[in-house]
Amino acid sequence: MAEQAARTLSGTEKAAVFLRSIGETEAAQVLKHMNPKEVQKVGQAMAMLTNVSREEVQVVIDNFITTVEEQTGLGIGSHDYVRTMLINALGEEKAVNVLDRIVSGGNTTGLEQLKWMDARGIYEVIKMEHPQIIAIVCSFLEADQAAEVLSMFDDAEQSNILLRVATLDGVQPTALTELNSILEKQFSGTTGGQTTTVGGLKTAADILNFVETGVEASIMEKIKEAEPDLGQNIEDLMFVFENLIDVDDRGFQTLMREIQTDQLMLALKGADDNLKEKFFSNMSQRAAEMMRDDLEASGPVRVSDVEAAQKVILATARELSDKGEIMLGGGGGDDFL
Repeated sequence: MAEQAARTLSGTEKAAVFLRSIGETEAAQVLKHMNPKEVQKVGQAMAMLTNVSREEVQVVIDNFITTVEEQTGLGIGSHDYVRTMLINALGEEKAVNVLDRIVSGGNTTGLEQLKWMDARGIYEVIKMEHPQIIAIVCSFLEADQAAEVLSMFDDAEQSNILLRVATLDGVQPTALTELNSILEKQFSGTTGGQTTTVGGLKTAADILNFVETGVEASIMEKIKEAEPDLGQNIEDLMFVFENLIDVDDRGFQTLMREIQTDQLMLALKGADDNLKEKFFSNMSQRAAEMMRDDLEASGPVRVSDVEAAQKVILATARELSDKGEIMLGGGGGDDFL
């Protein structure tokens, strides 16, 4: 019974149960190896956990031990091992970026420090820089964080910056080192080879996926006016809420285990009937009937709230896709996000 209950916990919740069970000191050591978004997500889960039974904790720990015992140390230190490990952990695209930085020896200390700041703080640091510098910084941030920073610039600057993100295909190590030196000096008050891969069409599309719908449309309109083909290429790579209908049932069920019911209900207020039925068909009959009744009984909601809920679910879907747990069919033909 406890094992069945534990299986209903999301991966983040299992991590939160495990970290709370090992004590503050050990948990702090684990958190030190996580990125800002992971720390926030796990921290929130730890704060919200209630009524976790001893049996559920034991099941989570047993699962952890089993997973560890299945790992092998053979091949550690080899390039192939590191590459495979990073792809499994981060997904192909993020892993390639990390490997580029490792191989080139690029110093990204200043840029990494930006990831721990809120969007307003990042904006204050970079707002007076050249648009190309701003584009590089946005390319290094997580897509949702970059989108929030981008929203603080005026309309003309937004489209200019995103155009530069889309056309970035690499940064020379010397330029990257110089940029980091500038950032580190700002933070402290006093850092010939391969290029580091940043930016590009996919990065621009990912950032736009997190921008508010009205702002997104405005930016895309300006980009298409300036560079029609480029704008179309970016649009083809974007993944919107309606595209979830192309996810297979197994992936859909994995996604639904990671999203909150109230968030889903709000998101479905703006979904078409086919997508609603896709969600309902992947619930139990009772849960689907309750969701239908609740949707019919609920009053009007703000469009901005619906769009925000949809973007949260999309962000979760992209995280699962990066981990290889689900497959998202993008608008770009046979490619997958």
